[in-house]
Amino acid sequence: MTYLEKAQDIYNMLGQGQLLDAFDKYYADNVVMTEPRGTRESKAVCRDYEVQFLNSIQEFHDLQVTGIGSDEANGTTFVESMMEVTFKDGNRVKMEQVAVQKWEGDQIVHERFYYEQ
Repeated sequence: MTYLEKAQDIYNMLGQGQLLDAFDKYYADNVVMTEPRGTRESKAVCRDYEVQFLNSIQEFHDLQVTGIGSDEANGTTFVESMMEVTFKDGNRVKMEQVAVQKWEGDQIVHERFYYEQ
């Protein structure tokens, strides 16, 4: 699979409610995830963060990939997406972001998220 195909597979899995399965399959043990709110290091720490995020959601309404691409020679993918959810506190939000993923082999070793806070 190309890096683009791997990135597409991740978001296909997310659309089927398989966020943790995609995470387990495609993220390296030494992954670093960076976003405006901070940086997390290691697969275990990042996975715990994803579990907490999922546990805060009452209902998923929509997930769309609005742009996707890759730099195959440098092992980089980028995905622009939108997700709409209702959190358990009743707050319904539409979240838009761009994720830039750096791959080594079959796994992501660094992912940076860009979004408005």
